[in-house]
Amino acid sequence: TFPFPVRLRKVSRASPQKVIFERASGMVDDFVSAAQALQADGCKAIVTSCGFLALHQQTIAAALEIPFASSSLCWLPTLYHAFGGARHVGILTASGASLGAAHLAALGGSMESPIVGMPVASEFARVIVGNQPEGDMDRVHAEMVAAADQLVATQPQVRAILLECTNMPPVAGLIAQRTGRPVFDLVGLARQMMGLAP
Repeated sequence: TFPFPVRLRKVSRASPQKVIFERASGMVDDFVSAAQALQADGCKAIVTSCGFLALHQQTIAAALEIPFASSSLCWLPTLYHAFGGARHVGILTASGASLGAAHLAALGGSMESPIVGMPVASEFARVIVGNQPEGDMDRVHAEMVAAADQLVATQPQVRAILLECTNMPPVAGLIAQRTGRPVFDLVGLARQMMGLAP
């Protein structure tokens, strides 16, 4: 995925349930410790694997001396300026019911951005949000593309799409091709933080 060496550090108590639905309550110190350990290992930048950690961006970033992005939602202020405002930047998220004003505001975002979440009954929700070890990934990818199609069909003013979930970048190219809109995600943000082109 990345054109540079990557180190991983797992926050053992973290899960989609705890981060998405429980707002990582009681776990922020665990994320800070993991990030500080990566910094001590010599990492030049850090990203996390769940966009819903946006709520804790400032706390974790303040504990580090290197760049940190809790979420692809960090892109939002730049995209708003580039594409003419929040209503022109659509967000595709793992959970539309859980992504709220507090998440967006924590990173300079706005609820004026159209949001489409993955359906609760989808294979995506079962496998990704449900934290299952395997699933029908062809179906998961097709569901993501369908959700992006829905986003631009219902909100035709959208000029760019931001993928909140770290599991969505594998279909970013297909989404861009299908919708005719540029797509932004955490992989591109990580490359930018490392000083590379997206």
